[in-house]
Amino acid sequence: MSEKPMADAADLVSLQKELEIVRDERRRLEQQVDAQKAELDFLRARFSRYEIALQASKVVVYTQDRSLRYTSISHDMLGRSVEDILGRTDGDILPAEANAAIAAIKQDVLANGQPKHTEISIEGRLGLRWYELHVEALRNEPGDIVGLICASVDVTERKEGEAHLRLLLRELTHRSKNLLAVIQAMARQTARHAGSTEAFLDQFGARLQALAASHDLLVRESWYGASLTELIRSQLTAYFEPDSSQVAIRGIDVALKPEAAQNLGLALHEMAANAAKYGALSTLDGQVSVAWQWRDGTGNAGDALELEWREQFGPKVKPRRKKGFGTMVIEGNLSRALNADVKMVFDPGGFQCLIAIPANQILATN
Repeated sequence: MSEKPMADAADLVSLQKELEIVRDERRRLEQQVDAQKAELDFLRARFSRYEIALQASKVVVYTQDRSLRYTSISHDMLGRSVEDILGRTDGDILPAEANAAIAAIKQDVLANGQPKHTEISIEGRLGLRWYELHVEALRNEPGDIVGLICASVDVTERKEGEAHLRLLLRELTHRSKNLLAVIQAMARQTARHAGSTEAFLDQFGARLQALAASHDLLVRESWYGASLTELIRSQLTAYFEPDSSQVAIRGIDVALKPEAAQNLGLALHEMAANAAKYGALSTLDGQVSVAWQWRDGTGNAGDALELEWREQFGPKVKPRRKKGFGTMVIEGNLSRALNADVKMVFDPGGFQCLIAIPANQILATN
């Protein structure tokens, strides 16, 4: 009679132990599930950030099977939607020439498993576009190649920028050679007419400054052209205050081509320097007016833009005895470089110069 209650008690203890083991296992499994859930949430957040970053980038990531059929893709591509690309092959969406080149690269990766990176141009729905293409083998769990994973980046803007930079460098080389030729000619002519080393340095330095002023205007506009009004002011600014009543500048707003701005700038400098040393700007009562309009006077674009430099109320002008460097720059250089008609009048009442600039040297009229 006493052995049965003892057996029941032993069974109860055993059951309690087993129940405790089950509870411990349940807690362990719950902790494991919680950890896996936290890891899954972390992976979801990381994948979401990856998706957002990928969508905001220019990188298109896609996978293909061994038949080069698209099985997944992150973005629209080549002017086609994701839905239009999935299930198709490169032969369905690429021009024949581009398809042949890309297919060769992808088949090589499928054959040997080595990644490939290349640049390729595609003429398609979006016009001519350039892409950087990275191709790697896609493997299953045992390591067999089952397809491809590819990343494509549209680098058209970069390629166009590189082409533009090469063009600018060629243009810079051309302009630098022209500028050196102008400076050499200016140095030779200045030396020929200067009476002393000091005079040469003064005159040549002033002419370099005049050339630099024209170039500053051109650089500001990326060598597209220069405003005629700003060009005149830049060459006269060394000889009068901005609010001076001695100088009057008026005319329509036009932009000169670079070569016209450079050569006219030198001519304006020579006239301004002469006016300051011998002419109207050498006295307080003297006046200089610079005015221009289209030859027909209507304000519409004609065959030439006529610019008149007129001095008055200054010292009496003496007749010209010989042609100096300034005359050569104003008459000879403008005529030769711009095909401009130049007329210089040494009137006793004041020096005058009329320059007819051909319309093909003008960029715009506002």
